[in-house]
Amino acid sequence: MVFCGAVGKSGQFPLHVWLPDAMEGPTPVSALIHAATMVAAGVFLIARVYPLMAVDQAGAHFHALTVVAFIGAITALFGAVVAVAQNDIKRILAFSTVSQLGYMMLAIGVGAWPVAIFHLLTHAFFKALLFLGAGSVIHAAHHEQDIRLLGGLSRRMKATFAAFSIGMMALAGVPFVFSGFYSKEGILHAAHHWPVSHLPLCVGLVAVVLTAFYMTRLMGNVFFGKPRSHAAEHAHENPPAMTLPLTLLAACSILVGFLGTPAWPWLQQTLAGQPAAAHGLAAIFTEGGGLMWLSIALVALGIGAGAALYIRRPRVSATAADPLEKTFPALWRALANRLWFDELYAATFGRLTNLLAAFADILTAASSTACRLLALLGRGIGFINREGDEDVLNGGFDRTSEALRGTGKAYSRAQTGDAHDNLGAIALGFVALMVVIMIAGIW
Repeated sequence: MVFCGAVGKSGQFPLHVWLPDAMEGPTPVSALIHAATMVAAGVFLIARVYPLMAVDQAGAHFHALTVVAFIGAITALFGAVVAVAQNDIKRILAFSTVSQLGYMMLAIGVGAWPVAIFHLLTHAFFKALLFLGAGSVIHAAHHEQDIRLLGGLSRRMKATFAAFSIGMMALAGVPFVFSGFYSKEGILHAAHHWPVSHLPLCVGLVAVVLTAFYMTRLMGNVFFGKPRSHAAEHAHENPPAMTLPLTLLAACSILVGFLGTPAWPWLQQTLAGQPAAAHGLAAIFTEGGGLMWLSIALVALGIGAGAALYIRRPRVSATAADPLEKTFPALWRALANRLWFDELYAATFGRLTNLLAAFADILTAASSTACRLLALLGRGIGFINREGDEDVLNGGFDRTSEALRGTGKAYSRAQTGDAHDNLGAIALGFVALMVVIMIAGIW
């Protein structure tokens, strides 16, 4: 659920087998994959089979949905933690997708599958916006993706900066305006009411802080400060063919959230087969009580910490160490290497898969050799059978038949059917017999 394997051309598992490697393609493709295809595949499938997974829920202390909830929480935290220390703009967004996948699975695990679909919908818009915004930055910066080599683009790319800011705030869950706030709050509230455990809720709240922090870090390194490379210095806004989709997605990243607000949870109620009923505007501020305000405070904490480290004191050069790297070098190195999960995966599942593939290749070669030997044996037996049948059996029978046929023809010539001939033959036989008797009597 957290990752997916990929086999290279050589048949070996590469080091980078995690889900974010889908970002290696063109940015529009990444936008489609991360906003819809890849996310919808798993989340939508689990949501569709939710009734089957919920069968054992009643009266059970441990069931399938519990596993889904905890794996979702772990995935949400893992993606957010790793995204903090990444420097590739698309890789940061890719691990953000991992984290949001975890949120969706968490919602399904605690029984709020309509909320998971709601977050799936809102995430589709603001994540497509962020990836296309990243593509706009990369195109303007001459294909530079390292955020350490960017900076100062807010003044050079105002439309991209505005749209990307909206996507960032939607992903971070900035309250009351942006769609990500309502879908994220729905997940946290569902986790809060889950009777099994509050641990997924706590993990989700930690991921809230980290999401706001790493997105603010991305914004600070890309759009604020001074340009830190030749590409960033000469960056300029892209034509409307690239900025117009950003504008449309930015508008949707705001408006789509109002399909599922506490004041009018139309989408969730419709998905659940219930009549859509308005709860009043006050429900936005009162439903969920202190949990909503705690979440807002955590978002503010993450944005504030990120702004203090990366906007108020922007990076001065591309080679300067990250503030967190200075303070926690060992932890930073671990996060930058994605906690070595790629290497762990390659050393365990990847190696096991390679061994199984090699064993299967040996079995395939052995079975092919056996098949070829059996084919040769069959051809040999067929050849022997054919030669024995044609030369020995058929040939001997044919030669015997031919000899009998010749004998029959010769004998048939003596049988003329003429009475005179028969009487003559009898007379000759009688004479010959008498001669024989006379000779025998003399001797």
